[in-house]
Amino acid sequence: MSLVRNSFVKLCFYRTVQYLARFFGVTLFQLRCYGREHTNFDGPALILSTHQSHFDPVLIGATFNERLNYLARKTLFNSRIFATVITLLDAIELDRDRSGIAGLKETIKRLKSGSKVLIFPEGTRSTDGKIGELKPGFLAVARRCQVPLLPVAITGAYEALPKGTKFPRNVPLRVAIGPRVEFSEYSELSDDETLSLLSQRLKECYEIAKGAA
Repeated sequence: MSLVRNSFVKLCFYRTVQYLARFFGVTLFQLRCYGREHTNFDGPALILSTHQSHFDPVLIGATFNERLNYLARKTLFNSRIFATVITLLDAIELDRDRSGIAGLKETIKRLKSGSKVLIFPEGTRSTDGKIGELKPGFLAVARRCQVPLLPVAITGAYEALPKGTKFPRNVPLRVAIGPRVEFSEYSELSDDETLSLLSQRLKECYEIAKGAA
């Protein structure tokens, strides 16, 4: 079996990256997390995070004790080195050019197995550090799997590594995690109402993170 596909190797690689992210996050970027108590629950969930930089997936992973599952655009697999890293992190490949059906099926599979999946509902990185409009695509998966939604906001990552730059700056990083939105709270809401609720929860997290900077 290829080492890259070995589940034990993937777990070891994930924990190594997680440890390094915590170490360098704290020592170089004064990483602080608020609301970590909201992560202490068993079972699946969609973790909805604001998206500021390439740091974000590893940054969020560093603040959770539990192993997270990531979504990765198919284009990120074009680089051999990057593809190896993403594969070792056991990311879910998402092909937007072909509607991403395979990636959505894999996401559903992992949620139904009890895993937590991290997504960025804005769909792309922020161009100004602020929270953008949420896209509704993830709601079909959330409703089908009947999972809670956990809001997470980041501050500092945009300033540390804004879109279009390659090298990070020494800027304090803050992560704020809010109470989860249970399926019962949005099951009867329309998509627009659900997005409005989630936008408000993300803004509340953002204000907590911003105020702690």
